[in-house]
Amino acid sequence: MNFPAPARLILALAAVWIGLRWFENAMVFHPSRVVDVLPGAYGLAFERVRLTASDGVALDAWWLPAAHADAPVMLCLHGNGGSLSNRVEKMRIFHAAGAAQLWVEWRGYGASAGTPSEAGLYRDAQAGRDWLATRGVPPSRLVLYGESLGSGPAVELAARAPAAGLIVDSGFASIPAMAAVVLPWFPTGLARIRFDNLAKLPRVTCPTLFLHSPQDDIVPYAQARLNFAAAGGQKTFVDLKGSHNEGFLDSQPIYGDAIRNFLASTKQVK
Repeated sequence: MNFPAPARLILALAAVWIGLRWFENAMVFHPSRVVDVLPGAYGLAFERVRLTASDGVALDAWWLPAAHADAPVMLCLHGNGGSLSNRVEKMRIFHAAGAAQLWVEWRGYGASAGTPSEAGLYRDAQAGRDWLATRGVPPSRLVLYGESLGSGPAVELAARAPAAGLIVDSGFASIPAMAAVVLPWFPTGLARIRFDNLAKLPRVTCPTLFLHSPQDDIVPYAQARLNFAAAGGQKTFVDLKGSHNEGFLDSQPIYGDAIRNFLASTKQVK
């Protein structure tokens, strides 16, 4: 079919735009549908629950109770790769630190329906918070935990509503800031995915724990320090060691102690 020149230009621009959006999403989200390890493999009791996001997307989530009924409750939001099965070792560490945990599986990951997006992940995180509220968890017991990409929704929640604490684990300043490092040729001004932690952290007033390794091979340590400087409330920074994905293991017992001490401090602030 022979389209006139203006129509060909419009079609070409539309194709470039669609390709740019596809590439952007492919770079940010790396979901896996594999769910092959459960908390029971580490002797952890857990309940698999179904959540529904505000746009109707069905989500998988794992609830791990604590030994004590008044324990801090962590709403755990994981990074951009894999599924909840890749976080069972962290679940063990958080359980040993004395926390109850709700881990939300992002849309498009694991056994959750849908396709990941920035707006979608915000809805998924809110669905987890809403579920905990229906279980009687007050803000004074709620600790928001965001790992890497999950730091974006965690910071968003902390900036919008009260919580006992926020943990930013290997978090970045923003997606455009990451793109400038990883893909310096990418037109960051056209990026639609933002997860702009640096802009939101000044509105976070709850105590915040930052965990980051100077040897992080994915998210630059300098971005974590910028986030720390921007945070508005009481804040603590703990240096880890090792890589982005394995640093929490390489840093033991520093990592587990930092989580335990932070959770204990939130119980003292009412």
